[in-house]
Amino acid sequence: MSKQELLVLGQDDADACCPALLTAPLDEDQAAGLAKVFKALGDPVRLRLLSMIASRAGGEVCVCDLTPAFELSQPTISHHLKLLREAGLIDSERRGTWVYYRLLPEMTDKLAGVLTRPAGPPPTGPDGAAL
Repeated sequence: MSKQELLVLGQDDADACCPALLTAPLDEDQAAGLAKVFKALGDPVRLRLLSMIASRAGGEVCVCDLTPAFELSQPTISHHLKLLREAGLIDSERRGTWVYYRLLPEMTDKLAGVLTRPAGPPPTGPDGAAL
């Protein structure tokens, strides 16, 4: 996609993932990529894990601090973290025995951009009424 096409879709840079939903329709690849992220966020345990990681002072948290917050086994927590990592929402770093997780704000910023309404008058329906 050219820089000019991205500007038409309401994107400022070539690294941006997707147009806002109200700006232009998503293509198949964009929809598939976003569906993977939304699917990862569609589980309450994963949402809590993401929230715990994102809100942690210092920006990262050890898996040893995440596991006790749930009545789930360590392998189950690791599986949920793996899905969040594969969706591009978090990253991890092994330090000795422990793995530390941190939020990838680029992805949450992209999601916010996709879900944000463009500035200006509210969209209207076929009858001209505001939606």
